[in-house]
Amino acid sequence: MAWAALRPVVKACIGGSLIGLTISDRYFSFAAVHGDSMRPTFEGSAADGREYALVKRSPLYDYSRGEVVVLASPVDHQRKTIKRLIGLPGDWVSLPDKEEVRKIPEGHCWVEGDNGGVSRDSRAYGPVPLGLVQGRVTHVVWPPSKMGRVDKRVPSEGRGRVMPQRNL
Repeated sequence: MAWAALRPVVKACIGGSLIGLTISDRYFSFAAVHGDSMRPTFEGSAADGREYALVKRSPLYDYSRGEVVVLASPVDHQRKTIKRLIGLPGDWVSLPDKEEVRKIPEGHCWVEGDNGGVSRDSRAYGPVPLGLVQGRVTHVVWPPSKMGRVDKRVPSEGRGRVMPQRNL
């Protein structure tokens, strides 16, 4: 008798969970942001030292310069990292510290943290396969004081200079 009353609730919960998992797997998810590599975009000001961001899943290669993206770390594929997309396939990147100019190969991108002094990014490990990029960060959703859209921009201070698809 008790099961008859609970059955519709259990079915609704299971159905809702399956729909939620499908939507989150295909369309969006949430990512915890911690550390200093993306300051000032993310400051880790929540009570647990993290901010939480909404990540929109995107088709492969559907990214543009200046977007903040979530990717599997090129040095440890089990970890996710958040960086700003600086260059796309065919772009040339000038690395002032190394006095070097590199072309980003097809199927790769160049990512950097907004706080270049502490960020481990493409300046350390080179171009990143686009297949590791899992989505673009669109909004900060936690803490409430920081809720809002994440700006698409390409800051130039302390970064490699990008020269879009040109031959040298």
